[in-house]
Amino acid sequence: MRIESQGPVFGTRDPDARGYYGAYGGRFVPETLVAPIEELTEAYFKVRDEESFRTELGQLLRDYVGRPTPLYEAKRLTASSGGARIVLKREDLAHTGAHKINNALGQALLAVRMGKRRIVAETGAGQHGVATATVCALLGLDCHVYMGTDDMARQSLNVFRMRLLGADVIDVKAGSRTLKDAINEAMRDWVTNVTDTYYLLGSVLGPHPYPLMVREFQSVIGREARAQCLAQLDRLPDAIVACVGGGSNAIGIFDAFIDDRKTRLIGVEAGGRGISPGQHAARFAGGSAGVLQGTRSYVLQDADGNVELTHSISAGLDYASVGPEHAWLRESGRAEYTWIDDDAALEAFKRLGREEGILPALESSHAIAHACRLAPTLPGDAILLVNLSGRGDKDVLSVQAALEGGR
Repeated sequence: MRIESQGPVFGTRDPDARGYYGAYGGRFVPETLVAPIEELTEAYFKVRDEESFRTELGQLLRDYVGRPTPLYEAKRLTASSGGARIVLKREDLAHTGAHKINNALGQALLAVRMGKRRIVAETGAGQHGVATATVCALLGLDCHVYMGTDDMARQSLNVFRMRLLGADVIDVKAGSRTLKDAINEAMRDWVTNVTDTYYLLGSVLGPHPYPLMVREFQSVIGREARAQCLAQLDRLPDAIVACVGGGSNAIGIFDAFIDDRKTRLIGVEAGGRGISPGQHAARFAGGSAGVLQGTRSYVLQDADGNVELTHSISAGLDYASVGPEHAWLRESGRAEYTWIDDDAALEAFKRLGREEGILPALESSHAIAHACRLAPTLPGDAILLVNLSGRGDKDVLSVQAALEGGR
């Protein structure tokens, strides 16, 4: 039985008027961005209610992105883990190889309606950059992607893909030369070119309305997964596991299950080399409430409020803050968060390949690793749903270097 794509969800759980989820969120931007942010907010709240926008987005998600993505029961992984049935939501099979295309497409359509033909974006692992370059090629938009030089080195394949798609990839040499610095440069570009430029942010980060907007475009994942669980498994999952960098794939699959209190929602952060300053990116394990790049959330920072360096083998999880809605879900007790270190993520990368013939992105490998630890603690008839947010082609050289001792 084929499940049709359920489409994104709009307007079901908006933050308050100031863009806050409890104590987290809001807008912390320079004066020069106040007007562009207000313009963006007005435009978004207008188009999300327009049937023509919903229809165009839905058709492209189906015919261009390839939605709905399948739900697949990983029987060999289940057998080797013991305990719960492990089921994968296959976002790795979406066009461009990850969930990022869902949000990039929605925002690009919004940019066109706003009359903005120049797009700037940031990327860490390169998947958001590839997705942005892809939709810009589709819609005939001018694309500029900022990327830290360290991330460019470990994601050289995605850099080449972006350039093949017509994007201008700009290397960022400042700071830690990773995602945080790429966001800084993209926002500087936006400030300088607000008249004709749209900033296509890749995760549930930044000032309101970005966390809301990105979550709503990614909510298609959870809507499909919920319908597929009911159709294929005859019930909802007992737990959902997803990796959390900024947090867009996790919030996308969590969204449809928020009111299903019997379903545990589990986010997995990057434990890197261990929970000590500069060696990880587990914000809930080593961070505190603070403001970074436009929003209030959990941030890895020292006692004086200086942002700490981060580390993860996964470029997409290597960021010092996390989406404000995740901070609120954790504080409210609706979601729980844990971490997986580099070694366990690498082992999960290899294990899923050998046991299921699927190479997961290193980001998704963190979720797979935790699922394999959690499954034996659950009954054999329990269902453990994992959001396989991306495929691992982009990470093969990084994994090779790590396994050969270059990490």
